Amino acid sequence: MIKLATMSSVCPDWTIDETLAAMKKYGYSGYEPRAEWNHKAGVELALSADARKALKKRFADENLSICSIATSVRFAMDDAAERAKQAETLRKYIDLAGDLGCPNIRTFGGAAPDMEPMGIVKYMAASVRPCLDAAKARGVCVLLETHDDWCNSVWVRALIREVNHPHYQALWDIMHTQRFFESVEESFAILGPHIRHLHVHDGKHTADARKIENTALGEGQIDHAGPFKLLQKAGFDGFASLEVIHKVGDGGKADAVLKQYAEGLKKLV
Repeated sequence: MIKLATMSSVCPDWTIDETLAAMKKYGYSGYEPRAEWNHKAGVELALSADARKALKKRFADENLSICSIATSVRFAMDDAAERAKQAETLRKYIDLAGDLGCPNIRTFGGAAPDMEPMGIVKYMAASVRPCLDAAKARGVCVLLETHDDWCNSVWVRALIREVNHPHYQALWDIMHTQRFFESVEESFAILGPHIRHLHVHDGKHTADARKIENTALGEGQIDHAGPFKLLQKAGFDGFASLEVIHKVGDGGKADAVLKQYAEGLKKLV
């Protein structure tokens, strides 16, 4: 069964205690901290060994899960030195996730340079692959999100196949594939066997269709029922993580968003 999670982006001003209270109140069993954005919960690479151990225990005591760590790691740039830096950062996140008992790490593809896609896929795979035995040893799966220049499911699948490692799989952001004209059925047919985690958020285009803006669940143009139906039929038992981005200082909206999405998503589950 699909389980509900929330990203810290929904509640950037909340402490871990405040977040756990809201998760239990509204029925979220997973938590996905967005690292590098200075959220008050403070789940970052700088956490000490003792702090990591305490945080893991805190979630376990509440029978809740840190289900993914959302990072900014990316490998599409045509700069081998920069890709090596990204790989080193990824290794640090693998250790953080392993210490927290977290099974997933979100990565991006990143902006693709002007060259043949095959070349980009090959050097990206060569950059990320050496990190994955460490991921396997720590029980962590590195996920490539359908995001930025990688909203196209075929590109995501191509990179996953080139990497060819069981601990490198897909995070399906169901808004982004639909924004790029893929039907839910098309995306699932391409990514289905590789999907380990979801990001969910509703939105609708502005009148001139030049932007898409977040909305309450059910008030936008994004199909959530279709992905949930296909995934549940396939036996998916991972997390659907709510990604509504509030800026630090804007967290007063978090409670209402968590409540509204929980009520709507539970009907789909």
